[in-house]
Amino acid sequence: MSGHSKWKTIQHKKNAKDAKRGKIFMKLAKDIFLAAKTGGGDPEMNASLRLAVEKAKAANMPNDNISRAIKKATGNLDGVTYEEITYEGYGPGGVAVIVEVLTDNKNRSASEIRHAFSKNGGNLGETGCVGFMFEKKGVITILASDTIDEEELMLDAIDAGADELETEEEGFVILTSPEAFSDVKNALQEKGYSIEEAEVTNIPQTTTTLSDEDQAKMDRLIDMLENNDDVQDIYHNLEEE
Repeated sequence: MSGHSKWKTIQHKKNAKDAKRGKIFMKLAKDIFLAAKTGGGDPEMNASLRLAVEKAKAANMPNDNISRAIKKATGNLDGVTYEEITYEGYGPGGVAVIVEVLTDNKNRSASEIRHAFSKNGGNLGETGCVGFMFEKKGVITILASDTIDEEELMLDAIDAGADELETEEEGFVILTSPEAFSDVKNALQEKGYSIEEAEVTNIPQTTTTLSDEDQAKMDRLIDMLENNDDVQDIYHNLEEE
């Protein structure tokens, strides 16, 4: 991943989401709904639900909204059934793109995602066409601070089960397997580290650069996808500047 900053990728995603709080809450509620629907409504017994609730609280989602999403899932109050779908394709200039969707109408979602790709110089592909270019990892970011000793942090992270620690100008990026993610995050919090961002995500193994024209098309594609209420996450291997 030479020249590619995981920190910038994470911050770019975070900043884009922070600008659309209403849509964030809707998507977080869907995450909570699906986790509770498939694994039960007790966060202590359901790791996926616990993570979804933690993300919602980190985004300052009201507790009433969180509770309502869990109750809908466990009590089936409105009869809505959401389905997880992953779309893969190529953006302009051959950029690899993965789009994760949570929808109550897969035909509508498929049509809208395909339209977004085709309108902006890309094309939707078959399942697996770009997935091999990414690795699913737990990513924990901690802001740089005079009180943090890099060597001590590295030892604490590895002792908790992390795979590696990378130092960047803004702070530290800790990588874990998806299975070890929660244990590492909880252990670091118990050690007193203030975590800026934590999520299980797809990390591109190689990156692509674009011409100015294709970059503009890629920006429009991402905007269209982010404005789609069914889209939960977007991953790509475009080199971040």
